[in-house]
Amino acid sequence: MPETQSKVIAKDNVGKILDLAMNAGKGILRLTPTWVPRSFLHPGKRIKLAPTDWYALGTHRGGIDERWFASTTEAANENRAPDEGLSYVVFEGQRFLLRDAVEEGQGRIIGESIWNTYHRWPVYSKFFDNMGPIPHHMHQQFQHAKLTGQEGKPECYYFPPQLNNAENHFDYTFMGLEPGTTKEDVIRCLENWNKGDNGILDLSKAYRLKPGTGWMIPAGVLHAPGSMCTYEPQWGSDVFGMFQSLVEGRRVPWELCIKDVPPDKHNDLQFIVDQLDWEKNVDPYFVLHNYVEPIVDPEFSGPGYTDRWIDYGGFDGQQLVSAKELTVEPGARCVLRDPGASGWITVQGCGTINGLPLQTPAMIRFGQDTWDEVFITAEAARQGVVIENTGGEPLVGLRYFGPNVHPKTPQIGDHRKK
Repeated sequence: MPETQSKVIAKDNVGKILDLAMNAGKGILRLTPTWVPRSFLHPGKRIKLAPTDWYALGTHRGGIDERWFASTTEAANENRAPDEGLSYVVFEGQRFLLRDAVEEGQGRIIGESIWNTYHRWPVYSKFFDNMGPIPHHMHQQFQHAKLTGQEGKPECYYFPPQLNNAENHFDYTFMGLEPGTTKEDVIRCLENWNKGDNGILDLSKAYRLKPGTGWMIPAGVLHAPGSMCTYEPQWGSDVFGMFQSLVEGRRVPWELCIKDVPPDKHNDLQFIVDQLDWEKNVDPYFVLHNYVEPIVDPEFSGPGYTDRWIDYGGFDGQQLVSAKELTVEPGARCVLRDPGASGWITVQGCGTINGLPLQTPAMIRFGQDTWDEVFITAEAARQGVVIENTGGEPLVGLRYFGPNVHPKTPQIGDHRKK
């Protein structure tokens, strides 16, 4: 694998090299790793980044505990690099932004429906890998994010077994609020922000995290993710608001509560709490309405390969983002004919995708190109994507899709019908 970053191609010159890359990969675009630090978090050390590089951007930026996949969404970090959070396509020693490729290729890359509706790839996914729990927080709903010129963010969780041999410090996630909790209870927690632990977790419930399972987290729902490494397909936004003042003895700045709140509302505690989707937070059937387990898709499975839905069911009846896990046994091959584009990350084994090598790395240096991530364009999906396992263990890839790609998906709770 190449060990240094390739030459960057400017947006105005992307057309020609995009055509070359599309032809060479038969519609498959190889992507480079996109690392994102968080100043307030502690790396979980399971996403293959070399130990020497956990703080590659400097300790003032925080540790790198996220890797973003097929992203055209910028990370909303302070002091960030101009391209932070954005994925690059790499081809023959040169690279260019996936965002620029989408703007150039439009429907050929992401599908006519998504391009005509959004004029961008409106979703992304990531590995989130923290050593311990993070603060109880929410991602704004669309109507509230719009007030600061942004978009809301529902998100999905899946805990890949391949990245969770170690649970780290706290493999439980607090989600939502206990039924019977009032908005006044939450306002009181915000009033106590500078008095130490503001007690927001006393109003919530923790759920144990299990490898090979997942959750669907609507926008506006509080959650304090635990320490399992998580695959997180989500809407293309980086809005959030922290509601917990102290985590593992570390102070959470008030600025992280109001980061995406209109300036004239920074001290309006009622407004801050009203951003929550209250009914979903206090739902007495929270597990029934949000917990998911993999479901085999027989239409996309066959001898030697199995395709499973891992995130599905949508949000309020809308299919905004979904994800699947493909397992190809040693020596087997399959032809995927998905109804739309997807971002793919290899989590186990090796093989090929439309002839391009796939290899799960053991360790990645910051800035190194790898063979584990690709973007399956809408054009390739229509024509059929050939995936072959050339190794001695299962080849496993996770892929996520944009809005309204599938004619139908399973519904949340359908795994109980097995």
